[in-house]
Amino acid sequence: MKNREKRSRILLTGLALFITLLHLVPFYILITTALKATGDFSSKWAFPTKMEFANFSQAWEQAQLGTAFVNTTLITAGAAMLLIFFGAMAAYPLARMQTKLNKVVYFIFIAIMIIPPLTALVPLYKMVVDIGLMNTRTVAVLNNLAAFLPLTIFLYAGFIRSTIPKELEEAAKIDGASTLVTFFRVVFPLLKPVTATVLIISCVFIWNDYQFSIFFLQDKSVQTLTVALAGFFGQNQNNLNLVASAALMSMAPMTILFLFLQKYFVAGLSSGSVKG
Repeated sequence: MKNREKRSRILLTGLALFITLLHLVPFYILITTALKATGDFSSKWAFPTKMEFANFSQAWEQAQLGTAFVNTTLITAGAAMLLIFFGAMAAYPLARMQTKLNKVVYFIFIAIMIIPPLTALVPLYKMVVDIGLMNTRTVAVLNNLAAFLPLTIFLYAGFIRSTIPKELEEAAKIDGASTLVTFFRVVFPLLKPVTATVLIISCVFIWNDYQFSIFFLQDKSVQTLTVALAGFFGQNQNNLNLVASAALMSMAPMTILFLFLQKYFVAGLSSGSVKG
């Protein structure tokens, strides 16, 4: 039995390593391409003998990544903070007050998660034009807030139900704390794992959003990284080293965010979805 378990563990470890290496191959090619000099047509598998770090500064200037970074950061941070604030506050009563109305509202949010966001593009575009929010960062923040709020509520509600004991809230109420004080001082500080999960999921998707940004943020002053990179790629199809450099710089912030929050990610995701 022990030998069989050992063989199974070795096979699973080998499979995990194979899948990991398979996912790392595109990043390796991206790095080697970004470090090659212009006109270097050597194999994509060969690491460059002379690394051209000037590609990064050149790509930054030509693609106007500075403005795009500011726009994307403001949109992502603004939407993420609103998601955490409204998502946690909306999920708390849905998790603790098991009324028929709350159950209906909760299942409506789950149903909304199934609907593809692009199905609302035409009416959404018309509404944005009518209220004069085209080419503003505000429309991007509000759009991402609406898109990710159902998932955020779903995760928070499941985490509160399965992880946080009601006795903590009852003790706070006995001490005279109101519902808002109980939520912000007792419940919310315990939501770190699921908050990290919400941050990773929402920030990665908002940071990489292209399908809505290309329609609502057409002006160069408000373009996000994905839109700027798409235009830069169209202009530099023969200079893939610059495109690869720009792509590496654009993906760095979300990679760093995930590395900082990864220890909370699995706990928050499993607690928020399995028992929600």
